[in-house]
Amino acid sequence: MQLVQTPVIPIVGDLVRCTPGAISLGQGVVHYGPPPAALAAAQAFGADPQDHKYKPVEGIAELVQLIADKVSHENGIDLAGRSIVVTAGANMGFFNSLLAIADTGDEIILPTPYYFNHEMAIAMLGCRPVLAPTTADYQLNLDALRAAITPRTRAIVTISPNNPSGAVYSREALVAVNRLCRDHGLYHISDEAYEYFAYDGAEHFSPGSLPDSHEYTISLYSFSKAYGFASWRIGYAVIPSHLLVATKKEQDTILICPPVISQVAACAALRAGSHYCLPRIAGFTPVRETVRQELAAVEPFCHVSNTAGALYFLLTVDTELEDMTLVTRLVKEFGVAVLPGSTFGINNPCTLRLSFGGLDAESVAVGVGRLVQGLKAIIGH
Repeated sequence: MQLVQTPVIPIVGDLVRCTPGAISLGQGVVHYGPPPAALAAAQAFGADPQDHKYKPVEGIAELVQLIADKVSHENGIDLAGRSIVVTAGANMGFFNSLLAIADTGDEIILPTPYYFNHEMAIAMLGCRPVLAPTTADYQLNLDALRAAITPRTRAIVTISPNNPSGAVYSREALVAVNRLCRDHGLYHISDEAYEYFAYDGAEHFSPGSLPDSHEYTISLYSFSKAYGFASWRIGYAVIPSHLLVATKKEQDTILICPPVISQVAACAALRAGSHYCLPRIAGFTPVRETVRQELAAVEPFCHVSNTAGALYFLLTVDTELEDMTLVTRLVKEFGVAVLPGSTFGINNPCTLRLSFGGLDAESVAVGVGRLVQGLKAIIGH
């Protein structure tokens, strides 16, 4: 555990709490909450004494069925040969997957930049993350992925729309990765937590919808982002059925069952459906444009990623400063927080991740204004 990186979000969060008035553009959350029906369902929970007892390890039947309907209709996934497991967030789905498919010393391929909790989970289990660079615009590099495969490789991980880059991978690229996994006897772990967060005409694609992909494709989803459920800790995984016994062993040991009150609320959320999420996500479009316009002022010394998904921009800064040094100064001197790129595996050049999702539009604009002011003053261009 000493070799596993320390999560940076709590560190930056402490900096923000110690800096009165600081605005955080760090953590990737949305500013809105769950559907009203979900809150009402949670408030009604507990009247039945059975509510307070353990429920099935893989999730309550009502929620599993609602998820089955959703992934069939929205994601195009044929559930023959697949099983659904409700988890305490998509992170748990990822950890469960690794426990089920990999042994100590096995390798998991991560396109870089990676989501830091994925890299941490791989390290915790005694496996080895093998890093495969993406292209200049953070798209998948199939040659790099292919070259990273060794006899110890167990899976390739993709996140689309991507955290931290905001890239949305094309259908063609994800099909190619899925076929690469099939041909080499690997699992394709597809993290789709940001499935609804696509802009500028970009479209999300689920590799699990491909014919005959059920034996080796693991699809991970979350209520945390689109439904505003971050603190409720609820997500789900669509896994090959041959992994169900192992996954239930893991879940029963770590969790027993996902929090039932959260599952009940999630049922109500799925009944509200994407009709609740999509208009709110559409509201991020003008916020993204405001951020891009404001960041144009630092373009001479700061490259801003031109990506079309999730809640993020990556800023590559022309400076010799270490990213965490720059992050600390931005918080303490200018009252704005972003995350250092090194936590996502970007060690050179200095890179920052900006999230525009967690605050209202006016606060985001103020925060980006402070960021621009701080970068101009600190970098000195």
